[in-house]
Amino acid sequence: MYQTCIFDLYGTLVDIRTDENRTDLWEKLALFFSYYGAHWQPAELKNAYETVTQTMTSGRSGLRRDSHEAFPEIRIEDVFQALYTQKNITAEEPLIRHTGQFFRVLSTRHLRLYDGTEEMLSAVKAAGSKIYLLSNAQKIFTQYEMRALGITQYFDGIYLSSEHGCKKPDALFFEKLLAEYQICRDEAIMIGNDGVCDIQGAARAGLHTLYVHTDISPKEAPPAADYVLDQMDMKRITDILTG
Repeated sequence: MYQTCIFDLYGTLVDIRTDENRTDLWEKLALFFSYYGAHWQPAELKNAYETVTQTMTSGRSGLRRDSHEAFPEIRIEDVFQALYTQKNITAEEPLIRHTGQFFRVLSTRHLRLYDGTEEMLSAVKAAGSKIYLLSNAQKIFTQYEMRALGITQYFDGIYLSSEHGCKKPDALFFEKLLAEYQICRDEAIMIGNDGVCDIQGAARAGLHTLYVHTDISPKEAPPAADYVLDQMDMKRITDILTG
């Protein structure tokens, strides 16, 4: 049994599909901005969003560009604040957050837990293990999606890249979590669906690793992990983590 289980979120516990290129998304988002005096044409807004994100991530290119992670190397709130500023609108934090969340809802086509996720987390918790989240993600999206899915209470700590200035597979991101919670590496395991960000990053940090391939895993050969599952199997994951 592992004393500490560190989970990735999207593609590991949560099945998600996002699409930021739909015309109706930008039409509705432009309408939302106009409610607060920031008047954009839909295509103009999309181009401005892409320009701002490219500028903010310049020189900080990530290994992955998954839309569900939404530029985890920056704080997405800064992007939406810049879009208001370009239209000479001073937007306070609640409006910026709600704008970002409206964008996320519009872009999300599918969001659900993998079958057996809650049962697995409950079993791991009942076995006495600590459970942590280490995710390349945006707080204003992920914190609320976890709440909506009803899984926040299972975690003893939640680490999101947007709040720490680094992301997987950067060793610093792992080390921050390990240090804050005084986690013993020999008794800890990282569970994820990304062979580079989750598995290679965790292995370099001295953690045990469990890789599970899902539909949104990067298209590449399975990594060298302690455990490799070629498809989602929460029963098998439960057995591995609880011994």
